[in-house]
Amino acid sequence: MSLPKTLAEDVARNLVMVANLIDDDPEEAYAYSRIALRLASRVAAVREAAGFAAYATQRYTEALAEFRAARRMTGSVELWPVMADCERGLGRPERAMAMAGEPEVKKLDKAGQVEMRLVAAGARRDMGQIDAAIVTLQGPELASNSVQSWTARLRYAYADALLTAGREAEAREWFAKAVEADKDGSTDASDRLAELDGVDFVDALDEATEATEETNVESAAAESVEAEAEAESPVGPDVEGDKG
Repeated sequence: MSLPKTLAEDVARNLVMVANLIDDDPEEAYAYSRIALRLASRVAAVREAAGFAAYATQRYTEALAEFRAARRMTGSVELWPVMADCERGLGRPERAMAMAGEPEVKKLDKAGQVEMRLVAAGARRDMGQIDAAIVTLQGPELASNSVQSWTARLRYAYADALLTAGREAEAREWFAKAVEADKDGSTDASDRLAELDGVDFVDALDEATEATEETNVESAAAESVEAEAEAESPVGPDVEGDKG
């Protein structure tokens, strides 16, 4: 659907703000998405952006409605995994699992299929089926040495599931593999690995602040002692100087 130039520019500005803010300030991104939605609710890109903004703020019912609208407009299946994850967010993991078995999944590209696998594994965990979650994450994508955009997240999810199942040695191995693939810091795999290795991180800034506070306390105590000594002295601090 085409929009008048001025309206299209207004919509575009709001969508840019959604994209810029969604990671750091999802509530603000959501507010901009609502403006874009009021301006152009019949544009698929607007409905999709509104869906992701709602999803980022855990408004899963709203997000699911927007994703469904966008899918109806485009006929695309690429939103299928995030739609399934909305079902998880709404406390309906069984629906997410059902979606994982639908024909739409076969139409997804490799990244989409991996995303669907992550959602399905999460649904299994929601239902307390940790061993099934582990099996769900296994496959050629997990075993591959090739690093893709989704590799770190897949390895991380697998490591986390193993750890939940009490398989700590295997979990450590896969957290390490997740660290190798996580070039942009999309997971906290390095922190999880350090925890398993018993490494405690100390914030240098906190140490410096603590040291400064201790110094200030010591200085204040010294000044207090000095003041008390002067107050108890039989002669004032300037008496000797006056003797001359």
